[in-house]
Amino acid sequence: MTASPVQDHSVAVSARITVLFCLGIAAASGAAHLGINYTLFLVGGLTDRYGFGPALMGVFATAETLAFAGAMFLFAPRAHSFRPRRMALFASALIAVVQVLSAATGFYPLLVLGRIATGFGYGVLNTAVNVAAGRTGQPARAISVGISLQVVLFAVMNVTIPRIGATGGVGAMFIALGLISGTLALGMLPLPDNTEAAAAGEAPHDIPPMAPGGWPVLAAMALFAFGTMAIWPFMERAAHAIHLPATTFGLYQSSAMALSCFGNFALTMVLARGPRRGLLEVALMTCGLMCAVLTTVNSQVVFAIALQLYNVSWYITYPLLLGLAYAHDPHGRLAVRTTGTWLVAQSAGSLAAGFVAQATAGYGLVGCLGTITCAMAVGIVIWFQAGLRRDSNFAQIRVATSTAH
Repeated sequence: MTASPVQDHSVAVSARITVLFCLGIAAASGAAHLGINYTLFLVGGLTDRYGFGPALMGVFATAETLAFAGAMFLFAPRAHSFRPRRMALFASALIAVVQVLSAATGFYPLLVLGRIATGFGYGVLNTAVNVAAGRTGQPARAISVGISLQVVLFAVMNVTIPRIGATGGVGAMFIALGLISGTLALGMLPLPDNTEAAAAGEAPHDIPPMAPGGWPVLAAMALFAFGTMAIWPFMERAAHAIHLPATTFGLYQSSAMALSCFGNFALTMVLARGPRRGLLEVALMTCGLMCAVLTTVNSQVVFAIALQLYNVSWYITYPLLLGLAYAHDPHGRLAVRTTGTWLVAQSAGSLAAGFVAQATAGYGLVGCLGTITCAMAVGIVIWFQAGLRRDSNFAQIRVATSTAH
């Protein structure tokens, strides 16, 4: 993750990543990903209660992720000019209110409108996360630390949310997610509440435009997200197809979150010593292979093992891909676009998965496609990283020559 010489300018960064800052990142990132992680339980609950088919539930999930992506693309060009804390608190309040209101209706159009509103809130929250992380000396490490802490919360929620659904139905799950969003807002108070220019003592117009050439990062994220997240809203249904109860699936997913926590703590220690070649490529390919396994096996034991590997590798791949984005654009604008690209690709994949599942009565084709797209993403990552190294070497030679002259 070598910085691109085309972005040779100062950025307002903090050398140290404090514990309170990590808690703020974890709270905001955790709240931003509640929809992605728990929409699958809402899909299952709505299907059981109202009889909605896979295609309608695909639209339901896609509406939220598209709104998530739309908010991030909307804010990306001026991401450095926003105040992370204010953004996060506003979004948390919006999400909490909409989740509670969604519990009171079974009218499909209103449910979809609710997903659009929560998706917008998640996008605002994740923009705040990326902007705040970009003001540290090691953005990928800051995000990885946040993920390590947020998956502890998810490990608990993966046990409790299905049980809440089993006891109180899908309405109770909506309310629980709303209350959790509101509570997490308290943890976001340590986030910075100034703009990047103000933090650096610069005028806003001194921030240069984002350099071109970041499309390979966007392409790699798009392939990764489509391949690994298309099946996600239906993962509980895939487990159900091999007679795995939702509560047991929740326990397996909770275990996967715990392992992901350890995986990301290990990643933060590795990144503290500098980037490691090959780590991103291995994590990417592992996640792609697990997609095929999860959608084709009939063994509950194999499914459980694959679910662990899928989660651990996914949570390692995501911050490392964002690290490439920060290497090209330290101000975080490419990172915001990269996250938005992930959500657009996931939305397309979820929509396709819903219709394919309805047409073929299974998810095997989507899972196998995930292996192929992740392999393509690995090729792009290798090519892009080679270019960053060449540019960095050229910049070092140019500086050495100038010094000698």
